[in-house]
Amino acid sequence: MISYPSRHCAVELQALPSRIGQVRRIVSAQLRYWHLDPLIDRAALGVTELLTNVHQHAQPDKMCTVEIELLLDRLMVSVRDHDPRLPVVADVKAADAGDTDTLATCGRGLAMVAAVSESWGARPDGESGKVVWFALPTPVPARGSRARAPQRAAVRAAQQPGARAVTVDVDVEEAARRFAEVGARVDLRRAEHAPARSAVVG
Repeated sequence: MISYPSRHCAVELQALPSRIGQVRRIVSAQLRYWHLDPLIDRAALGVTELLTNVHQHAQPDKMCTVEIELLLDRLMVSVRDHDPRLPVVADVKAADAGDTDTLATCGRGLAMVAAVSESWGARPDGESGKVVWFALPTPVPARGSRARAPQRAAVRAAQQPGARAVTVDVDVEEAARRFAEVGARVDLRRAEHAPARSAVVG
């Protein structure tokens, strides 16, 4: 299952080698959509390492959820699985000569994540799972340029007697684009009654 709210993307999958490449492409596409192209390589590398860890080490199954969330000044990437054991970072310096070859291709995933990210960590997720995450700083837009994250506005529902106030989070640019698409297809100035129609935009 894939979900795409405007600043959050989640993908549920079984961490198999064939699926890891697909998720890497999904993450890359989502970051392009958010205009965060400079983060694509590091985010894709981090996701690959975390999913490889799930594939190699997670028990009792390989099911997991990858989440990316665009916050104000950083991108949060996490992988949630069903294994409660927290990961251990391999220490290449402490390894003896015989283990160094093994660490050259295995056991360095979290060290790689630490190297490409601003911060990272792991936490228990209830009694039967864990979340391993990392953060990447978002690029600062150039002075005078538009912010790259979608412009948002809080809209308050009209107060009616006996009604409760409701706050709705609206992506203003997306709403304006969709309204323009619909307005181009429907003459909003017509006074006569038109039959009811249903359409899916987008």
